Amino acid sequence: MSTGKSGISGWLGRPATWHVWVGLAAVLGALAARTAREAPDGGMDNAIVVRAARVWLAGGSPYDDPHFLYLPSAVLAAVPQALLPQGVLRVLVPVAVTGCLALGWACALRLHRVPLASRLAALGLLGLAVGFAPFGHLVRLGNWTVTAVVALPLCLLLAGRGRWVAAGVVVGAAVALKPLLAPMALLFVFARRWRALGVLVLVPAVTSVSAALLLPDPVGFLTRTLPFLLRGDDGFVRLYEASPAAVLPRLGVPEPVAGAVALLAAAAGVLCAYRRWHRAGPGPLRLVETSAGLMLSAFLVSRPSYDHYLLVVLPLLLAGLPYPGSVARRPWFWLGLVPQVPGVTWPYLETVRRRAFKDAVTLCVLAVTVARQAVGPRPPDGSDGPVVGPRREAGALPPSRLDVGSDPAF
Repeated sequence: MSTGKSGISGWLGRPATWHVWVGLAAVLGALAARTAREAPDGGMDNAIVVRAARVWLAGGSPYDDPHFLYLPSAVLAAVPQALLPQGVLRVLVPVAVTGCLALGWACALRLHRVPLASRLAALGLLGLAVGFAPFGHLVRLGNWTVTAVVALPLCLLLAGRGRWVAAGVVVGAAVALKPLLAPMALLFVFARRWRALGVLVLVPAVTSVSAALLLPDPVGFLTRTLPFLLRGDDGFVRLYEASPAAVLPRLGVPEPVAGAVALLAAAAGVLCAYRRWHRAGPGPLRLVETSAGLMLSAFLVSRPSYDHYLLVVLPLLLAGLPYPGSVARRPWFWLGLVPQVPGVTWPYLETVRRRAFKDAVTLCVLAVTVARQAVGPRPPDGSDGPVVGPRREAGALPPSRLDVGSDPAF
């Protein structure tokens, strides 16, 4: 294999052998099967939402549970699960979560014009499942973060094809299920896609208001959940939060100072994302790096902020590996992932409740790496284009064919 950029990308773009696909299927199947065996409710986090739906069906308020941090529309979305037997849920949920993670990876690959049968497609997903601990955590928890893992690359895939309104519908639907992708509204502002932005806001607003009217406590999200999120004073939850606002006080930094540091870092990240958008450049890297910068900035300041939130942006960045000059070609990108290697015990971080320090390191390093990419010099002409497989190496897809969308803003 050549060590040049085109050689690496060409090797990644070749079809994966059936042995690799069998190994990938075995790993993903083992993750889902382990969760089905050990978690009778399909995962602790999914169980919170399902329990809220069951409380509502019984006539109670889902917001009586302080750990139910979702919009009212999520209650109705969880009703089908609430009606299923427990034995079905314990198998269905981990399989569905694993499938959604694979689907999100597939969307990220298609955004970057990487063939789904390529070595990168198989080995990338295998690497995430085996070498990135939050992947397994998300499957075991059954957290609804997985909806954002699918929605973000799908949104960018649609936006990259000029279908911004459809992209707004996707993000809006994801926000209605879990507000994690709310910062993506800024991407639509950067792109001046006002109609699509309106759709993005309207979808969760209409669904949430409509669902709230069916609850015994219609304003429960505003009166209970929102203050809880703003205070972030849950002692148990704080032990697993990865944002600097939660981690720094555990190191002795006063909470106001930690909050200010996190807020300034998030603001700097948004400014870098804005600059990356206006730096333009061919190919989907503009969409990916701007979106990653926005989401990582939000994770720096949001409460809560967990390790599996990183799966919202990591597949998008990793799928850009065939692009010379991409974030995935930077050494700090890979160094930032080192704390997430499963099975490695770090001194003084042996207990599960101290893993938030490792998660904070990964979050901060990735955020800084993406920010530096945004403010760095623009790559040479054509370097934003992928070099994947024999066709690209032969020059069949010139950089001009890789422009994102049809809007003059691109």
